[in-house]
Amino acid sequence: MATRIRLRRTGRKKVPLYRIVVADQESPRDGRFIEILGTYDPKGKTASDKVQLDVDKAKNWIARGATPSETVEAILKHAGVLSAQA
Repeated sequence: MATRIRLRRTGRKKVPLYRIVVADQESPRDGRFIEILGTYDPKGKTASDKVQLDVDKAKNWIARGATPSETVEAILKHAGVLSAQA
């Protein structure tokens, strides 16, 4: 089973809010997931308002072979989970 770390939309209309989740590659965007790693609020005022992330869980899933989506990869780099060179 190939796993991805990706965003799952939970916000209401015109107010986006996302959960950063680990999901099977085949499952739909807002479908079934394995674990919640944090949240992403693109309309947050400061950087700490935008991303809440369990860094240890994220590193653990990446070590187990989960691949992040492009957006989540940028979030993880900003949070210091991934190196900027990767």
